[in-house]
Amino acid sequence: MKKENGLRFFELLMTIAVAALANSWAVAQPPDVIHQPYRLDTGLVSRSISFENPTGAPGQGGKAASHLGQARKGAPARSLKPGEEVQLADIEGPGTIRHIWITTARDPAAQRALVIRAWWDGQEHPSIECPIGDFFGFAHGKIQPYQSAVHSVGSTGGRNIWLPMPFARRARLTIANDGNKPVPLYYQIGYTVGDQHANDVGRLHVLFRRENPTTKKKDFELLPVRKNKGRFIGSIIGIRNLHPDQWWGEGEIKVYMDGDSDFPTICGTGSEDYVGLAWGIQQTPFLYNGCSLNKNNFVSMYRWHLPDPIMWKEQARITIQQIAYKKGLVETTDDWSCATFWYEPVPSAPLPKMPGVKARTADIWPGK
Repeated sequence: MKKENGLRFFELLMTIAVAALANSWAVAQPPDVIHQPYRLDTGLVSRSISFENPTGAPGQGGKAASHLGQARKGAPARSLKPGEEVQLADIEGPGTIRHIWITTARDPAAQRALVIRAWWDGQEHPSIECPIGDFFGFAHGKIQPYQSAVHSVGSTGGRNIWLPMPFARRARLTIANDGNKPVPLYYQIGYTVGDQHANDVGRLHVLFRRENPTTKKKDFELLPVRKNKGRFIGSIIGIRNLHPDQWWGEGEIKVYMDGDSDFPTICGTGSEDYVGLAWGIQQTPFLYNGCSLNKNNFVSMYRWHLPDPIMWKEQARITIQQIAYKKGLVETTDDWSCATFWYEPVPSAPLPKMPGVKARTADIWPGK
């Protein structure tokens, strides 16, 4: 009898322990707002920031007045002067930015002259620093309508980014006009507060690099060395072929991680192969891979490692070669740029120095 009671008591303890573990696991999992839209008790609160509600505070949107009266489209946009930087958002966490929409001037130079920056959780240096064109999905300042898993771009310059941007205590975003002309600025940032994030949750990092031209036999770095755990999401890669008489894209991507030195763990087979295409580059944008621009020796292509993650535990560096084909393989130099997206915890190392506006806008897409 005592043995039976002891067994029942043990089973009861196990049931309680399993239930507690399951409950804690469920609480720790962030709500899947995409695949479980029917979940209502998520603990999340929806907010949005724009010039119509610059703090995102409840009940404070649309208070500005136009000639139609108060709350009648009083502050949809503002003009951003040359040299001016404005704050887009300053949000107390925990929370997650879930969508950013923006539109502004449409000339190619403006896409490289305007710079978006983001700071997570009080870190002094930005984790995002990138020209807005490349940040929102296209190289060379050439606005092309297309959609991928990360971006959607309209033909007249309405642009969106959908990657989640979690933060624990604070998120601050700005945009700066490094150009010599005033530009209109419209934007909206959609976010949630109340998210339950682990202390080491990955924060979105984005950098911009350009080498015009690259150095022969020195591979272009999509991601300079990062000494932290992390996950590579992908890149917007821009190429301006400086040698139209040869095919530019035989170079292989290489991912060095967690102790790799001379040789990488992940090695591709060619540049167009890396973005999921073959036998040259075709203007074919898909969900996770493709090319949104292939015209007049200008190429804008991308690859998103969402269903096929590239993750590392301690350190990573990612490069892509500049190898051409002209009656055989040859080393070459071309004009390469990238906007590279990845997640890592904070504190994180500063981003490499971004090229100045003159270097960013040189030899950009001609015309509109």
